[in-house]
Amino acid sequence: MTYYEIIKLCKESIDRLNSAGFRMDDCKYVELYEDYKQMHDAGEKMTYIVSVLHDRYNVCERKIYELIKLFGSHCIIDAV
Repeated sequence: MTYYEIIKLCKESIDRLNSAGFRMDDCKYVELYEDYKQMHDAGEKMTYIVSVLHDRYNVCERKIYELIKLFGSHCIIDAV
């Protein structure tokens, strides 16, 4: 499959994601957020969670806080 064929196949989904403000790089942080949710649901403290995620994923702590806020927010698609 060519690059063009993939884009053509996924164009509608990509357009919707773009209109909602998603960035393609966000995909690489899905596992990080899933780990956050698991630890948060287990009752771990936020500073501990961020420290563990920092060590596990080699992402700066500030970025982890931003990702938690971003992934936990509701998005509005095609808002006027």
